[in-house]
Amino acid sequence: MSKLQQDTIAIIGLGYVGLPLAVSLSKKYQVIGYDIDPLRISELRAGFDRTGEVDSSEALSAGIMLFTDQASEIEAANIYIVTVPTPIDKHKKPDLRPLISASELVGGALSQGDIVIYESTVFPGATEEVCVPILEACSGLAFNTGFGVGYSPERINPADKLHTIDTIVKVTSGSSPQVSERVAKLYESIVSAGIYPAGSIKVAEAAKVIENTQRDLNIALVNELAIIFGKLGIDTKEVLDAASTKWNFLRFSPGLVGGHCIGVDPYYLTHKAEEIGYSPQIILSGRRINDQMSAHIASEVMKLMNLRKKLVNGSRGLVLGLTFKENCPDLRNSKVFEMIDELQACGAQIDVFDPMISHFDVPNKNFHVTNCPDNAAYSFIVVAVPHEQFKELGVQKIRRWGEENCVVYDVKSAFEQGSCDGRL
Repeated sequence: MSKLQQDTIAIIGLGYVGLPLAVSLSKKYQVIGYDIDPLRISELRAGFDRTGEVDSSEALSAGIMLFTDQASEIEAANIYIVTVPTPIDKHKKPDLRPLISASELVGGALSQGDIVIYESTVFPGATEEVCVPILEACSGLAFNTGFGVGYSPERINPADKLHTIDTIVKVTSGSSPQVSERVAKLYESIVSAGIYPAGSIKVAEAAKVIENTQRDLNIALVNELAIIFGKLGIDTKEVLDAASTKWNFLRFSPGLVGGHCIGVDPYYLTHKAEEIGYSPQIILSGRRINDQMSAHIASEVMKLMNLRKKLVNGSRGLVLGLTFKENCPDLRNSKVFEMIDELQACGAQIDVFDPMISHFDVPNKNFHVTNCPDNAAYSFIVVAVPHEQFKELGVQKIRRWGEENCVVYDVKSAFEQGSCDGRL
């Protein structure tokens, strides 16, 4: 057995990124999966993954893997991979507390010659400026002589069964040529699509943050176009269908932009830009457009209600889908919550139906989550997230939940034009 395969790897954070990575690595290495949530650890030990990213049987049978919430048990590792969330706070500034806590945890476990690899999305420079000093302070070891650091940005797309860890090229980097080589070889051993060695950790960090910033801006453009076309009485999907006949037209669809990446990562880049004295214009403009779409959709629904001489105040509405994207149970940063807030602020009573989630999973809900919408009960229905279950159900069956002359709004144009009363 080679030295590489004798390594023991600790994955810190077992969410949408960490668990699939742990399972993939466990096929070739000894893996310790660590998470601070005892319930999460209990579920994984029982073979259940609430994220749906890993088959229950695979989570246990893929290889040698220990699931733990005990910090002492990660000390057996010599490679640590940090896959914790990097959210933003209420002021839309980077919230580095999970990253800092993970660095303190790993720092306390480090031994001479160990390597720490970060996968969490950060602004360029964060690994070396924020994480490394913590690792040094907690371990008593010197950077690049006592331990090495790598950065390999995650590219997980929740609920995507086509683009998985082994099929996506992995960007890798390290704090020294030797560390870079070890990090590259580690990921190369599990990623069939290959790896791309970046010239530095900062380059790898920047590459990750602009991937989602670019997508955010493209969606912001079509969201703004959808607003304009709506005022002109033009169907946006028809326009996109026509424009897509040109070979170099990049097609994006309008909609709500939430989740743990696209709606968050641009703020990490703008934070760093402002820190060095540059005020970003285009990136923040795109963010403002996407952030306002929840209010815009609620406004469109209320306009349709008014045209039908239906009062929004005191009405009962049904929202289909609460997660941030279709066919995924992830509620993080879902903009559907904000759309519901807008409708409730005008006096509507909201029921939510989402077969992808359990009502126990919904945080701080001020609406009713139902497992079975009432028939002929709703003044309006918003298809907010087009899960496959809703598509298979079809518009006619969805309309049965509405009262006579019910308004049905299709946020992501999941159904044929004309089958619903409005869409972006």
